Amino acid sequence: MGNEYVSKTPASEEKLLQQRFMVWVYRWMTLGLALTAVIAMLVFYNKTLLTYISNSNWIFMGMILAELAVVFILSFNIQRMSISMAIIMFLLYSILNGFTVSVIISLYTAASVGYTLFIAALMFGIMSIYGYFTQKDLTRFGNLLTMGLIGLIIAFIINIIWFNSTVYWILSIVGVLIFVGLTAFDTQRLKQIGESATPGEASMKLGVIGALTLYLDFINIFFLLLGMSARRS
Repeated sequence: MGNEYVSKTPASEEKLLQQRFMVWVYRWMTLGLALTAVIAMLVFYNKTLLTYISNSNWIFMGMILAELAVVFILSFNIQRMSISMAIIMFLLYSILNGFTVSVIISLYTAASVGYTLFIAALMFGIMSIYGYFTQKDLTRFGNLLTMGLIGLIIAFIINIIWFNSTVYWILSIVGVLIFVGLTAFDTQRLKQIGESATPGEASMKLGVIGALTLYLDFINIFFLLLGMSARRS
């Protein structure tokens, strides 16, 4: 895999380097999502395991905390890792998230999950394409969206304590708008990284982080849309 990136040249191969970087990002994002889907389906159809996880709040919360730990470690220690370790950590996160997804989708009908998945994929795809091809600088919007995301997390935590269904709907809508915006911003940022990427492991590790970023954008759009669905099983 290390030969996937050619030496950086002033102009002639810069576009090719960028394209290879983005292919690397989307490849791992897609593999991560596919792995999550496979694990989620395996657990979903294993009713004994699904019931065990669903009925144990400690196990479910432990998995969520483990996911957060993996994201934290991967994000803040990427420079110290080998490319192999970075990929293993990303795939580990995808597997753990598969268990979480299986529990969540079990609360909804198959039709609702399928429809929501289609809409989430469509929204993500459109905004990622926009982020890649637009000539508009999205940096300012990215900063606003990041601040909005922090506020959204705080608001969701407060609403968990004093739950209000109307507030939940409003927050979910705002959340979807934030993450579709972040999808465009993150795609453009990754494209810019690809333009100035240097060959070797450093670029490949940045690509893994990029894959994780887009993965999280997509999965959050899906979760927020699904949470707005009234079609529970």
